[in-house]
Amino acid sequence: MTTVSDPGGEPSEGAPRITSTKNYIAGLGLLFVVVLLWTASSFLTQDMYDDGYQKPFLITYTNTASFVFYLLPYITRRLWVDRWGPSKSARSTIVYQPLEQELDIDTEPAAELIAPIDQADRPLTVKETARMALGFCFLWFVANWALNAALAYTSVASATILSGTSGMFTLAVGRMFRVETLTLVKIGAVLTAFVGVILVAISDGSPDGDPDAIGPSIIYKAATSLPVLGDFLALMSAVFYAFYVVFLKVQIREESRIDMQLFFGFVGLFNIVLSWPIGVILHLVGIERFEVPTTHNAIVIILLNMFITLSSDYLYVVAMLKTTPLVVTIGLGLTIPVAVIGDSFLGKPAAVQVLVGALLVIGAFVAVGVENAKPSEGRDLLSGDFLDDARAQQSRVRLEHEDPLE
Repeated sequence: MTTVSDPGGEPSEGAPRITSTKNYIAGLGLLFVVVLLWTASSFLTQDMYDDGYQKPFLITYTNTASFVFYLLPYITRRLWVDRWGPSKSARSTIVYQPLEQELDIDTEPAAELIAPIDQADRPLTVKETARMALGFCFLWFVANWALNAALAYTSVASATILSGTSGMFTLAVGRMFRVETLTLVKIGAVLTAFVGVILVAISDGSPDGDPDAIGPSIIYKAATSLPVLGDFLALMSAVFYAFYVVFLKVQIREESRIDMQLFFGFVGLFNIVLSWPIGVILHLVGIERFEVPTTHNAIVIILLNMFITLSSDYLYVVAMLKTTPLVVTIGLGLTIPVAVIGDSFLGKPAAVQVLVGALLVIGAFVAVGVENAKPSEGRDLLSGDFLDDARAQQSRVRLEHEDPLE
C-alpha cells in the first residue's frame, strides 16, 4: 500500500494528523477522568479536615508513597523473564525498532527521505528512568506539599488564587523550553482562567479573612502573623508545578519512550527513602506533629486518597504527553465546575459569582483546546516560527526547497 501524494509529489500529511488528533482526543478524555478523581479527592480531604485530622505532610507523603506499588508489575515481569524467558544473549539481540514509514513511490529516493534515528528518540533505559524519577519526585513533592502547607498560614482564597497562577508559569516555562507556543489565544485563555479562579476563591473566602489553621501547633500561632509566608508557599507551589509538568514533557516527549509504571514506581520509592527526614524535622520543631489517625473515617479517607493518587497521577502524566502542559494545567481548572456540580448534589447551591468563574474556566479550556487543534497553531508571537517539532520540521523542509530568488 502506498501513501497518497498531493499534486506536488509530496506525501500526504493526513495520516500523521489523524493519529495526532486521536492521541489528543484520548488525552482530553484521560484529563477529564483525572478531573473527576481529583475533585473526589478534594471532597474526601475536606471531610477529613472537618473531622480534625489535618496533616498536610503526612497526606502528601502517603499519597506519593503509593506509587511504589507500580514497581510490582516490573519486578514480576523481570522474575518471569529471568526464570522462563529467553536467555540473556537472546534478549540482548532485541533492540528498539521504530515503526516503518511507508514511502510514496513517486517521491525522491528513500535515502534522501529517511533520516537516521535520533538517539533522543530511543526508549529510556531503567537507569535513565530512575534518574528522571528522582528529579520529578522532588518537584512533585514540593509542589503538592507547599500548597497543603500554605493553607496553614493564609486563607483558602489567597492560596487558591496564587496557585491558580500555575497556568501563567506553565505557559512561560513551556515557552522557555520550546514546548509551548506564545499566542494571543493562549495568553487570553490563561488570563480568563485566572479571573475565573479569582471569582471562585473570593466567593469561597471567609468573611473575616482569618487564615485556616491546622490544629493547636506553632502553625496556628504563626498564622495571624505570617500570612505572607502562606502566600509565598502557594506561589511556590504554582512555580514548581509549572516546572515539573514542563520537565516531563521536555524529558519524555513521547509516551512510547518510557515505561510509565516503572517511572512512577521509582518516584514512590525515592519519596519513601528521601522524604521522611522532612517529616521528622517538622515534628521536632512543632510545625506538624506526627499522629497516627485514630478515627475510622480518617483511615478510610487516607487509603482512598492513596488509591486515587495512584491512578490519577499516572493518567495525568499520560494525558499531558498526549496533549500539552498548558492544556492539562488549564484543564485541571475544570475541577471548579465539577466541584460546583458536586456541591449542588450535596445541597450546597453555588453563588452566581462561582458559576461565572466556572464558566470562564470552561471557556478558557475550550479556547486552548481549539487553538491546539488548529492546523496553523504553533506560530509563536515572539519568534514568528513554529515551536512544535513536527510543524517546525515541515516549515524547515519547505524553506529548504524554496528558491531564494523567487
